[in-house]
Amino acid sequence: MLCSSDIEFFITIAASRSLAAAARKLNVTPPSVSQRLQHVEAKLGVKLVERNARSISLTTEGKLLAKRGELLLVELENLQQDLSNDKLTISGDIKLMSPIGFGERHIGPIVAEFQNQYPLTRIELSLSDIPKWSVHNSPDIMFYIGYLEDSSLKRIVLAKNRRLLLASPAYLSATTDLNHPMDLVYHRCIALRENDEDATMWRFTESKTNKPVSVRITPILASNVSQITKDWCIAGQGIIQRSEWDVKQELETGKLVEILPDYQLASADIVALLSSDRVNRSRKVTAFLEFMQERLAERLARFD
Repeated sequence: MLCSSDIEFFITIAASRSLAAAARKLNVTPPSVSQRLQHVEAKLGVKLVERNARSISLTTEGKLLAKRGELLLVELENLQQDLSNDKLTISGDIKLMSPIGFGERHIGPIVAEFQNQYPLTRIELSLSDIPKWSVHNSPDIMFYIGYLEDSSLKRIVLAKNRRLLLASPAYLSATTDLNHPMDLVYHRCIALRENDEDATMWRFTESKTNKPVSVRITPILASNVSQITKDWCIAGQGIIQRSEWDVKQELETGKLVEILPDYQLASADIVALLSSDRVNRSRKVTAFLEFMQERLAERLARFD
């Protein structure tokens, strides 16, 4: 009969591209992973994994074990916490993924606060300019800002967020007039390349008429790090579009100025993406998500 450690082991295998990658995650040698996998398969009397030279793939039985096993582990974890003398105890591993700028400024500090409040948790936060969810990269929660393609993931809006078109006073005083989005083709534009979005197609909606306007810019500067593009803009190098949460201080101090306010860029809500609904979600993930919603609202309100 399988035990919970066998299921945890196999879920790690299922989320890895190879046995060697699984061994690195488990901090053991590849031969020991192969040997234990054979032991689990022997217990069940079925083949769970097809092994190739550089990769692995799950059999039908392996996919079933990975899917049902994950739900069983969540149920077991929740049962243990329900039976615990201290029902408020939250423990276990939590994996998070976030965009770089937002993760550095907000997610990171909130993670530290949560871990201090629940010291039995172990939290791993990965930051990326192109956060992606896949079979081999499936965190408990992925934070996302911007256009989101259709997905089977559960989407929870943490905060509303506008995108703004911005420039420094120095740039505006030294350049030609900017009265319509099409005028951007004559200006120095700075692109932020993140989320696999089309960074050079800037889409607007005229506020009065709801008429869409799209402009293909030719960036004179581009980066995948938001802080760099913002620094360039503050230094008078050109025009950027950025999320409202990221430039509130610069707008208040006058370092940056919103331009073309009658033309709205597409909104970019701050969302949490999860693979499970609330019923099948572990206590630790639910606790972290609720903590995040409360603390993020407080942090964003400080700049309003």
